[in-house]
Amino acid sequence: MTLLNSMIPFNELKGLLNEYVLKFNKPAFIENDPICIPHRFTKQQDIEIAGFIAATFAWGQRKTIINKCIDFLSRMDHTPYEFINHFTANDLKSFKGFKHRTFNEIDAIYFLITLQRLYQEFETMELVFAEGISANSKHTQKGLEHFYQYFFKDVTHPKRTRKHVATPAKKSACKRLNMFLRWMVRYDDAGVDFGIWKKIKMNQLICPVDVHVGNIARQLGLISEQPYTWKTALALTKKLKTFDPNDPVKYDFALFGLGLEGIFFE
Repeated sequence: MTLLNSMIPFNELKGLLNEYVLKFNKPAFIENDPICIPHRFTKQQDIEIAGFIAATFAWGQRKTIINKCIDFLSRMDHTPYEFINHFTANDLKSFKGFKHRTFNEIDAIYFLITLQRLYQEFETMELVFAEGISANSKHTQKGLEHFYQYFFKDVTHPKRTRKHVATPAKKSACKRLNMFLRWMVRYDDAGVDFGIWKKIKMNQLICPVDVHVGNIARQLGLISEQPYTWKTALALTKKLKTFDPNDPVKYDFALFGLGLEGIFFE
């Protein structure tokens, strides 16, 4: 399939994107995507923790990501919230040797210690993001920046671990955190995303952008700039809001699906 982006009328492009949303935003999508990891749980805090880990690990092949998430959760006895609340220094020994790409046991231990602090201070992870977002906020930028500052407020944190949590303040597109927020905030009848966070609105979400999604979006004429930064993510989301102002990030399914199927635009 070849489309010339400069010749795609608005309604035709909207129809194409909606078609692919319907094709991929359905329960069958869950099994082979990292979102299957939080879908193993029913308690909100378990879903948050498992989802945060899955989103953090979400670069590389999806099968590898899922396997690494399962490995990580197995070291928590597959009870993430209970483990976070009660682990001791001795329990952290089970993470010795853990590695997923550049995320290693040092990062794992800092993540666990920080999450324990978080859940001692807040009932849910949502509240940390929500502290930076008001009902009038156009998007989640300040929430992401606040979360980053909170996550690394311990001055003894390993400097290497900072690269595993993105922030718009460093011009990052924040693909993995935006995907995590999509999972937690967005809701519809399809049941893929959870919609368990209510303090952030769907129309405040920013579309996750990585190289693959960015390339498809650029080939469709939705964005033009490279490299893909926070500014790119904002520009893409603004464009997607012209198709659905209330739920723009549902088109993440479409952009992902077009890339997965190897649809070629020139």
